[in-house]
Amino acid sequence: MSAVASSEALIVLAILLPFVGALLIPLFRHHPNLRETVTLVTAALLCFVVFSLLEPVLAGARPEVHVLDVAQGLTLAFKVEPLGMLFALVASTLWIVNSIYSIGYMRANKEPRQTGFYVCFAIALGSTIGIAFAKNLFTLFLCYEALTIATYPLVVHNANAEAFRAGRVYLMLLLGTSLVLFLPAIVATWVIAGTLDFTPGGILAGKAGPAVTGILLALFVFGIGKAAVMPLHFWLPAAMVAPTPVSALLHAVAVVKAGVFTLLKVVVLIFGVDTLSALGQSGWLTAVAGATIVIASVVALKQDNLKRRLAYSTVSQLSYIVLGAAILAPISVAGAAIYIAAHAVSKITLFFAAGSIYTASHLTEVSQLDGIGRRMPWTMGAFAIGALGMIGIPPTANFLGKWFILGGAMQTANWLAVSIIIVSTVLNAAYFLPIVYRAFFCAPAAHAHDYGEAPWPIVLALTMTASATILMFVWPDIPFALAKLLSDR
Repeated sequence: MSAVASSEALIVLAILLPFVGALLIPLFRHHPNLRETVTLVTAALLCFVVFSLLEPVLAGARPEVHVLDVAQGLTLAFKVEPLGMLFALVASTLWIVNSIYSIGYMRANKEPRQTGFYVCFAIALGSTIGIAFAKNLFTLFLCYEALTIATYPLVVHNANAEAFRAGRVYLMLLLGTSLVLFLPAIVATWVIAGTLDFTPGGILAGKAGPAVTGILLALFVFGIGKAAVMPLHFWLPAAMVAPTPVSALLHAVAVVKAGVFTLLKVVVLIFGVDTLSALGQSGWLTAVAGATIVIASVVALKQDNLKRRLAYSTVSQLSYIVLGAAILAPISVAGAAIYIAAHAVSKITLFFAAGSIYTASHLTEVSQLDGIGRRMPWTMGAFAIGALGMIGIPPTANFLGKWFILGGAMQTANWLAVSIIIVSTVLNAAYFLPIVYRAFFCAPAAHAHDYGEAPWPIVLALTMTASATILMFVWPDIPFALAKLLSDR
């Protein structure tokens, strides 16, 4: 088999493997150990297949698979390029860790409908890989919508009134923005450019003036609702009613990451950084991203519920990626790509820690965490590392992404972006460091129960992701190499 044919087979295998796992998992619904073995094996195989594509991509290959011609210039096809490769690596690697965590969490909390949970999780990962490897906007849109539908049952997993209310908000906002804004933007792009293929340098250069380009960009920015740009962010805090492994999926592995990944890919490979810069489109996008970063940080400061504080932190943090794209400098684009991976490992650590606290102690509020670090040192040690990552302090991987974005802002004299990064860093410290202080330096309440760490799969998973937060700073070769290939044009 030739190298090209081998790479094509790997693309097909990467997309199909999670769906095969989703079909196999229900066969073992009465045998939890076998059911979860299928989940872990599927996740490990997917990770192996995705990593097998890395070397050819770094060497300059762009393998692709053509599936179906729908109309002239409209095809269902997949192609592996550097940004998609990075996103697929993040999603496939974290699926393994999240599966380990889920086994401990779902069993310890005696969660219902565990088979359905693992099935929907697998389908969500299959849709995510489809988004990562989509060759064009048409293919991406189909996988993007499949991800929304696959994750709805996870959001409403608890099947109570609060969960169903959150599910309605989730569907209405994500499907609504897609159909009313995202889809028309895709159609308009097809009409203007005659193609929807992701292309280095973009496909709209010389085909639309400043006004049309600005309107089209606005439709994409607000139509990609999963990016949680304000004011279309409400679905994310509402979805925190779901079990913690679902929160981790929404924030770190798939859903919001799929949103900012799509937005970054549209800016770089549909519009083109040079085209947007020449047409003067960076100012308003910087302002929108900056407002989201700062306002969400201020709201996070006021949240006593730990998961809601983390949710608003995600709304704020992921707009750093939007900001990196808005600065329209190669180094800031590279920083935005690196931040996708860095935020993933840091934020999943924080959610894993929140779930660990709940499992061991049933505490959910920040004000209840005095002295908890003495009883749960592994959990809160990992939380502290994740929090330092969110602030952007070395030696965490987030520092690298934020540093590159800041460098791009200074390079282009975008002083608004520089101010946003500085102010938001202070705000990040203001809502994360008090949690760490409470955990390790405040005396526990007199009535506190005597509890220890959560079950070992939970602690193992959060230790792995906390370690990855630091290891990616020490050994950033893969994210750096892929980000550089993306920003080279």
